[in-house]
Amino acid sequence: MKLSKIVSKLEEKGLHKTAENVKRVVNIYGAEKDTFNIIERTFGEKGLTIGLANIHAKVPDIEFNKDKIAKAVTVFKKKGVNIAIFPEFCLAGYFWEDEDACWPYMDKAIIENHKDWMGSLKDQLDDTLQFIVLNNIRRGPEGQKKYWNSTYLINENVDYNDPKHIYDKTFLPGIENTYTISGKTDRLVIDTKWGRFGFSTCYDFCFSQIYQEMSQIDKVDAVIQMASWRGSSERDYPGMNVATDNYYGDLWDMLMGGTAARNQMWVISTNAVGTHAISKARFWGGSGLWAPSGLKLLQGSHIRDELLIVHNISIKGEAKFEKDDFDYSIDFNKIYKILKGKKSFTRMG
Repeated sequence: MKLSKIVSKLEEKGLHKTAENVKRVVNIYGAEKDTFNIIERTFGEKGLTIGLANIHAKVPDIEFNKDKIAKAVTVFKKKGVNIAIFPEFCLAGYFWEDEDACWPYMDKAIIENHKDWMGSLKDQLDDTLQFIVLNNIRRGPEGQKKYWNSTYLINENVDYNDPKHIYDKTFLPGIENTYTISGKTDRLVIDTKWGRFGFSTCYDFCFSQIYQEMSQIDKVDAVIQMASWRGSSERDYPGMNVATDNYYGDLWDMLMGGTAARNQMWVISTNAVGTHAISKARFWGGSGLWAPSGLKLLQGSHIRDELLIVHNISIKGEAKFEKDDFDYSIDFNKIYKILKGKKSFTRMG
């Protein structure tokens, strides 16, 4: 018997809670052939519904990745998502060491070569699904071979090609310095009916100043963080009987909640998952939602593709609640002052 018939019979008998539990279990284990495992939760009675794509980008296979993103958007739309968010490099996939092979592939992957596809994603928007947020490389400054690592907003009222609606990644780790250039002072903040959002990318999250600026100067309610963050790295403290093979992954988990709590703002994160087919780098996944308290509300798998959906989040309400309880910025502003005309602070004597 099909799932839909089982659920209908349970609902006919008034067993609504059992029907919901059946749907949740099936979604988690992928028996309903939506291609993805789906984890679905409800925060409150009204508010923002987000869709987080905890997915793997296949390298080298741009068309495969385009198809996967489009399918995820279809699922998100069906589920009533307002903002659909994808990981860093979700279209191109991540770089690798062999430059003779990597450069030609990435030249094909730049966003300028996929305008029709971006347009097809925009066609999916309606009064409910209002934003699709994704990351990809684009051409860098004229005369330079390197790319920008860019986050795009697909929205009815936004030209995704306009630099004022693009965030170019600030901090570049390791191999990314070979292929990309920093956005340096770039930033992106948008106002919506649900709240005020800032944007950051992967390694940016290791630098607290960015989020201090967002919370103290830009007054954001939430940051959307997109990443291709790796998991594997060893740390060993034998005298304390403490060791890990997943230090970078552990660091991701620690930073998400810590950044949310310290800045009293939501952290909404998507991260790539799975193993790079060429470099064998293993990405941590663990996309999720952290409240302004720093508490983790939902987190995705570290090993497999999943779509995470959270309905009816009170973005403004929870940010206000946290500050009404204990507003760190009051005491911060007694000691630090914003330098006029700059995104910086000075400590007053």
